[in-house]
Amino acid sequence: MTSHPAPGAVRARSPAVSPWLLDLASVAAGACQVLAFAPFAWRPFSVAGMAALLLLWRLSAPARAAWRGLLAGLGLFGCGVYWVYNSLHDFGAAPAPVAAVGTAGLVLILALFTAALGWLSSSLQRRGLGLAPLALLGFPGLLTLLEWGREQVLGGFPWLAPAYALLDTPLAGWAAVAGPAGLNLIAGLLAGALLLTLIADNRRRLLALTLVAGLLAGGLALQQPQWTRPTGPPMQIALVQGNVAQDLKWRPEWRRRTLETYAELTRSAPPVRLLLWPETAVPAYLDLLADYTRPLAELVAARGGVLLLGAPTRDQGGRSYNSLVLLGPQVQAYHKRHLVPFGEFIPMRGLVERLGGLVQIPMSDFSAGAAKQPLLRAGGVALGASICFEVAFADEVRRALPAAELLVNVSNDAWFGDSLAPHQHLEMARLRALESGRYLLRATNTGISAVIAPDGSLRERSAQFTRAVLSAQVEPRSGATPFVRWGQWPALALGLLLLMVASFMVSRRR
Repeated sequence: MTSHPAPGAVRARSPAVSPWLLDLASVAAGACQVLAFAPFAWRPFSVAGMAALLLLWRLSAPARAAWRGLLAGLGLFGCGVYWVYNSLHDFGAAPAPVAAVGTAGLVLILALFTAALGWLSSSLQRRGLGLAPLALLGFPGLLTLLEWGREQVLGGFPWLAPAYALLDTPLAGWAAVAGPAGLNLIAGLLAGALLLTLIADNRRRLLALTLVAGLLAGGLALQQPQWTRPTGPPMQIALVQGNVAQDLKWRPEWRRRTLETYAELTRSAPPVRLLLWPETAVPAYLDLLADYTRPLAELVAARGGVLLLGAPTRDQGGRSYNSLVLLGPQVQAYHKRHLVPFGEFIPMRGLVERLGGLVQIPMSDFSAGAAKQPLLRAGGVALGASICFEVAFADEVRRALPAAELLVNVSNDAWFGDSLAPHQHLEMARLRALESGRYLLRATNTGISAVIAPDGSLRERSAQFTRAVLSAQVEPRSGATPFVRWGQWPALALGLLLLMVASFMVSRRR
């Protein structure tokens, strides 16, 4: 039986342009999206880059679209997460070829998701899906589901997700309702709407502009509701940033100086209810340094507060943890659950050891903390804790909510050197505060330490590569945003529904 494309679903043909130029345009469309994220924060580049890719994929057969999607992913992640090389080579002591291969492998894996997005988008169009349904149904649905997949596969790496490019825009109001999956869906809709505005007829252009206006109006309206409320008077807090270089941090001869630095900064801090040190601020197992930490905890307590610090810990069974330990009337601890492969544990340890330990990362044999851990409590305030990489995962931060009244995140971004990563990491933490309607306190070793307000704005922030004590007043808050109540599942279900409608339209036309 012969099938005929429906009106408006005529197969797009490539213009008389060299395929190599279109391939180059794909790389540029991916790479330019890095500018949408911190520290640049030129937000429109994300949507514009995706719209350009959607156009290129419409002009390509599925196999070629997959290739161009791969090229776009190599441009995006090659320019956006190059700093993995710094971590492996500069601070992990990996030989340059090993670090380069490891970084290239990660970039390639991430780029495969963009290749899949290109192949599937082109396949829908080639099977008869019209321009408007592709732009407003198929592409946003695919983007939402594939970005969620990127959070899950091989431990997850949601860096540079389109959701983060909507911070500081009217559309950020949707974050408290739909989380990152919802923002990814909205970013996909905006990219499709931009494409329709540029190349479609007046009727479809009006449809696209109406959709954009509705999303903007909704985002602005959602910035008004107060999903959470203060549970008591503001509390004084302080964040300590020791600025200990990563290549010196674990040297035995440097340990004394590191400990003296944090002791000096702690003594200089104002009286606070909570004093927060960064991830692994203590460069040794905490039980070996009781004579060091006890006087500092007593000093903070005498001023009316508690000391919360990052340190390696170990249990009686010999297991080690990357921990956040609260030294108050009772010692409490949170053990990191989501460990970084090769940074905190060695997958396929036997194979790696046969390679001669080419990557030499201190404290890279941690165990994961239990999935369910009691919340830390500082002076009666419940804290939702996360360590380093965990703040990149909205669902993991959400585990502590709505019980947690304040979010704390500690990190050692010295691993990234002077790169884009600390800025990108802070940007992800900002979205966690906005989604939850909570203050988020972020203490890092070399910066950027910050106090993030419930609307995602920065109340206080430190300069990088300086010693600092950052103090502020924050409000413990209670209540639950829609995202805290329901998570990402409604947005994922909507993305799946859009894709199912697009697929139904294809099957009906065929």
